[in-house]
Amino acid sequence: MNQHVTLKRSLTLPQLVLYGLGTTIGAGIYALIGELAGISGYLAPVSFLVASLIAGLTALSFAELSGRYPRCAGAALYVKEGFSIDRLSILVGLLVIAAGLVSASALVNGFVGYLHEFIEMDRLVIIFLVVLCLGFIAAWGIKESVTIAAAITVIEIGGLLLIIVVSVNGLEMDSARWEALLPSMDTTSLGSIYAGSLLAFYAFIGFEDMVDVAEETVNAKRNLPIAIILTLGITTLLYMAIMITSVMTISPEVLATSEAPLALIYEYHTGEQAVIISIIGMFAIINGALIQMIMASRVFYGLSSRGQLPAVLQFVHPKTRTPLVATLLATVIVLILASVGRLATLAEATSVIILTVFSMVNLALWRIKRRDPNPKNTIVFPLWIPIAGFFVSCGFVLSSLWHYIY
Repeated sequence: MNQHVTLKRSLTLPQLVLYGLGTTIGAGIYALIGELAGISGYLAPVSFLVASLIAGLTALSFAELSGRYPRCAGAALYVKEGFSIDRLSILVGLLVIAAGLVSASALVNGFVGYLHEFIEMDRLVIIFLVVLCLGFIAAWGIKESVTIAAAITVIEIGGLLLIIVVSVNGLEMDSARWEALLPSMDTTSLGSIYAGSLLAFYAFIGFEDMVDVAEETVNAKRNLPIAIILTLGITTLLYMAIMITSVMTISPEVLATSEAPLALIYEYHTGEQAVIISIIGMFAIINGALIQMIMASRVFYGLSSRGQLPAVLQFVHPKTRTPLVATLLATVIVLILASVGRLATLAEATSVIILTVFSMVNLALWRIKRRDPNPKNTIVFPLWIPIAGFFVSCGFVLSSLWHYIY
């Protein structure tokens, strides 16, 4: 069906990095600061650094695989190449889609909550209008939709930079407080860093969505791996900077009791209400939903183009060059899930789903590297990277399941 029309390769490296930052730096960071301060105290910046190194193992696996196989539905393709089991590949693809659409639905509901602070309107009407608008943007064209997502990402990053700027003048110059940022080797210190890194790890999830726009990326074999690495690096620097300025201007104990810690910091230093931070938080939420819908539609398309899902899902509109039927399906599912509500449990389960996918992708790369250790014209990392990534991801899955069960 529609075999002659393909997706349009128009995403450049800067656009891809902004797309990655948009899906990684989400609304969660606006609340995560307080929770992390409560767990790790002044060692929270170190927890972020440790979490970035842990997440970096799987990010490097995705970077290498995106260069080896620059096609849509990346995780499903990687598992198929690694294990040669078609059903397992389809399962992984459907898990990625489910995680993305449930996440998008939860984000739409979060947006409604924020919007009610400014406008009184029926919840279902807002959901219908918002999801319809997001579906239209996703179907409009990959360059157009990613440009909009990138613009919102710049606003999100601007909000974090604003917090850093207004906090700089209030940084405590007491050397004892700065020394508190440095970990000691005692079990209490290391334990708080470890506990904080388990929470902070989830702030780095998002890079895996980047591989699903591979067939719309210019020179994907080169640009995708570089974009994944740059996204993780920029995210790490931003998170550590915001965490350092947070704990050095307001005590971790106070931050831990706030539901909106960044708004608290802004109000503390400026004496003004943090309306602008709330608005930026709304942008961050809706941007996350848009990116998840784009990702899910591309996974639908990728699985369909390889004969793993009905052929109708690979229909590409000749004018927009986007997978129109796949985008429509993703939009309808998000609309239904968001309208039903009560997504808290499912939203929490998405983390376990993604970590399970991470485990399988790392193991798939290990198997692929044993067969073909040195492919041409792509970035290659040492064999221990996917092995370590597999054990780390499995550890997170088991700890998450233990938390849910007990």
